[in-house]
Amino acid sequence: MSQTHAPPNESVSTRTGDPKASGTLFIDGVWQAASAGGTREIRCPADGSPVITVSEGDRTDTERAIAAARTAFDEGTWSATSPWERGDLLLRVSDILVRDREEFARAESLDTGKRLVESGYDMDDIAACFRYYGKIAGTDAGHVVNTGSTEAISRVDYEPVGVCGLITPWNFPLLQVAWKVAPALAAGNTFVLKPSELTPSTAMLLMRALREAGMPAGVGNLVLGSGAETGAPLAEHPDVDLVSFTGGLQTGRIIAASAAATVKRVALELGGKNPNVVFADADFETAVDYALTAIFLHSGQVCSAGARLIVQDEIHDALVDEIVRRAELIKLGGPFDETAETGPLISAEHRAKVEDYVARSTAEGAVLRTGGARPKDTELESGYFYLPTVLDEVRQGSTAVTEESFGPVLTVERFHDENDAVRIANETHYGLAGAVFTSDVSKAQRVAGKLRHGTVWINDFHPYLPQAEWGGFKQSGIGRELGGGGLREYQEAKHVYQNLRPGPQYWFAGPESNA
Repeated sequence: MSQTHAPPNESVSTRTGDPKASGTLFIDGVWQAASAGGTREIRCPADGSPVITVSEGDRTDTERAIAAARTAFDEGTWSATSPWERGDLLLRVSDILVRDREEFARAESLDTGKRLVESGYDMDDIAACFRYYGKIAGTDAGHVVNTGSTEAISRVDYEPVGVCGLITPWNFPLLQVAWKVAPALAAGNTFVLKPSELTPSTAMLLMRALREAGMPAGVGNLVLGSGAETGAPLAEHPDVDLVSFTGGLQTGRIIAASAAATVKRVALELGGKNPNVVFADADFETAVDYALTAIFLHSGQVCSAGARLIVQDEIHDALVDEIVRRAELIKLGGPFDETAETGPLISAEHRAKVEDYVARSTAEGAVLRTGGARPKDTELESGYFYLPTVLDEVRQGSTAVTEESFGPVLTVERFHDENDAVRIANETHYGLAGAVFTSDVSKAQRVAGKLRHGTVWINDFHPYLPQAEWGGFKQSGIGRELGGGGLREYQEAKHVYQNLRPGPQYWFAGPESNA
């Protein structure tokens, strides 16, 4: 289980044109230091080793970035370019991501502790996202509306929203950035990006790629720092027209409330407590395998993780026994350990939250089948590792069911029949994603249709496509990312009506009327 940690990432600070001593904030086309001179040291959560020291901004820096984005938008630096030009830039970014895949993946793994192979897959998906929006940027020309008359023309145009505040999380740092930056640029917006303060490296590399691809100064801006200091102004500032946030429910509520003061557009993706429904007629081996991947991939730090296993009575014992057996075989390790199957949690604070979640769940009656502790392997002591955990026989309404652990913790519930399965799966204030495993095609479609979740997989878990919308029902969020709907989030619809035969109507008195 050795981690074989690679040396810290130096590429961000050594390539020509990148931030050096000048700082790691990117504002109005210039790398610069935080106004107050603050810095933050980033450490790898797999072993605590230093990765990079970055500038730590504050409200002043965010306001400077907003001003740059506002000026660039109002002067038409980007919004006035043709959609084909914008699409070409995104395609060039996609090519850069392919060219520098290893560098991006390595930086991502150092920040997150994620296995290098997983970060590589993420880079492929990120390049595909930029490629998708690059290709559709020039195809969205609005539409003509039939006025019912030959004397008028009516059309609906789609224009950029304006200045976009983009706030992203630490679990999939660059992927979540791409889901926002690519459609925002495709639509003609300018933006201020605030990535998680824990995982800034790939956001910095992306800004470098955007500049190399030809992004004008002021169009894209990057601020680094805490949410309270650098993120909050993006929701509050009147010069920001839209704020898009991916993260926790409580923070999402605060952002929505802050944005309400200026009635700005809001897009929120707030996680989920995602059901994985397994019927007795499902292929047993497939169900076991996907149940493990659904929750233990990236140590459960996935907003769409299949944290709730909802299994039919007839196969409950056999299925859970086998999942427990295989969970105990999962190898933990750092990003460069080729034998590792999953990595650490992001921080000591987050691990403590997961430990508290398990303690409260077992106190309420959940049966701990495996895990529930830190690994005893001395080689893992310096990292924030937590064993794959299975909590069986959890009760509806309990902590285990209602709260999101965002860790490698699988909860197990039983159901009797199809209606029971749907009822249990929908008993959550979240609604991001879910899955159903069955060999009955008709039943699979019926259940998928009844699940109140934004994405439903049938006999699968986790895949997504850049051309298919992603987002949640209920308190999992507002709006959609990816697909055509993801582009619409960054556009305003404008109705343009032209009278082809203008002339006086004389609704009121005409020029010949008497006083």
